[in-house]
Amino acid sequence: MTEVSLADRVLAGDPRAIARAITLIEDESPAGAALVRAIFARTGRAYLIGVTGPPGAGKSTLVDKLTAAIRTTGRTVGVVAVDPTSPFTGGAILGDRVRMQAHAGDAGVFIRSMATRGHLGGLAQATSEVALVFDAAGKDVVLIETVGVGQDEVDIVRTADISIVMIVPGSGDEVQALKAGIMEIADIFVVNKADREGADRAVAAIETVLSLQAFAPGEWRPPILKTEATSGKGVAELLEAIDRFRAQSESSQGTRRRARAEWRLRELMAQRFMQHVERRVLQAGEFEQVLDQIAARAVDPYSAVDSILRRAVVEPEPREPGEPPEPREPLVLDHVGIAISDLDAALAFYRDALGLDIEAAEDVAPQRVRAHFIPAGNAALELLEATADDSPIAKYVSKRGPGLHHITLRVADIRSMLATLKAKGVRLIDEAPREGAHGSLVAFIHPASAHGVLVELKEAQGSGPRAQARSSSSRSEVLPEP
Repeated sequence: MTEVSLADRVLAGDPRAIARAITLIEDESPAGAALVRAIFARTGRAYLIGVTGPPGAGKSTLVDKLTAAIRTTGRTVGVVAVDPTSPFTGGAILGDRVRMQAHAGDAGVFIRSMATRGHLGGLAQATSEVALVFDAAGKDVVLIETVGVGQDEVDIVRTADISIVMIVPGSGDEVQALKAGIMEIADIFVVNKADREGADRAVAAIETVLSLQAFAPGEWRPPILKTEATSGKGVAELLEAIDRFRAQSESSQGTRRRARAEWRLRELMAQRFMQHVERRVLQAGEFEQVLDQIAARAVDPYSAVDSILRRAVVEPEPREPGEPPEPREPLVLDHVGIAISDLDAALAFYRDALGLDIEAAEDVAPQRVRAHFIPAGNAALELLEATADDSPIAKYVSKRGPGLHHITLRVADIRSMLATLKAKGVRLIDEAPREGAHGSLVAFIHPASAHGVLVELKEAQGSGPRAQARSSSSRSEVLPEP
């Protein structure tokens, strides 16, 4: 079965294709990523409902009853039920499907249990992509049931369009409702097993905390509902509250989904970067060696990460034979430094003969030099005039005479560029960038490697050629000796 045909079958709602697609995604295989690419444009229509709460709150039972209630409205449902993974065996008892056997013969319901596989936050790492598969397959609603979580495991808010937090009375769990994380993610509070003693106290505890918050006129205030999931009591009212929230938050749903996309993008980038480091940057066993060095206090974690990061960013990925290299960030001419011995003669040429505007001189005391900048298109000319006989410019003019002193190239990533040049055997005056004015970073390449020209690299934070050029002239470090 090709991935194109699998994607088409998922879009057609084929149950076997949905199951196969979810398996590929859970296995984090390249085929799973290719499938998501193929179906992504056809998603964004399903409404994602997250149900979370402490263990034993009755989440699975409530999801089962809520699924039945949604089906009575004619809407189709996909259910993602997440179960914990054993830290010892790696296995998981996917018991949620056992509790939802009543929907086994309903073609409008697809239930998938997933193991966390050690992922924290109450969800499995692939939960978002599984929801995408249900969405692409035409499910109107996707119910996501988390692992029984504590107050800080709140990934569901980054995954669902609405978050339902369940509390069970009589076991101290009402105290969990007072925790900041749970209070901040809940769009609806559900006190389940409301027939138990203490249900009213749980409702009152939540209400007390909500009363401390200020809600603007028209802003959604999380309702507190009581349910008895085993009998289905209160489920209809819960579905009504969900629909009310959906209608009221429709205008802001795009903002919430954008935030969800940002979180998932950052998570994927971190995951892919770690894969790149482990597969293409570190040698076999090197990661363990770094861990041993950290444990022995031979290196600190920050230095170890910086070292790995430099290698990961600079070293290109291996290319297939005949494959063209990836395009590089182009270098941009920032300015040209010209050493002069006679300012009046220089001004007579650049200003009077060529008609260029010369900015007011800037004295750079540590370098004992005066700089005159001449904007020229997207770059600039820098006339460097010595103010003392022992300045670098005076020594340069004495040794070589007036003329070209250096050229400055602006780069996007100076550290990456320096590492690349060093790897290619280029002789550097600065193997690490130094700080320049206005937050810029600068470094010099030795003239021996640049055919007699002193080349300065600069990663500038300013905007526009004048600001970028000026940042070099007013920096405090000393120009290299000739």
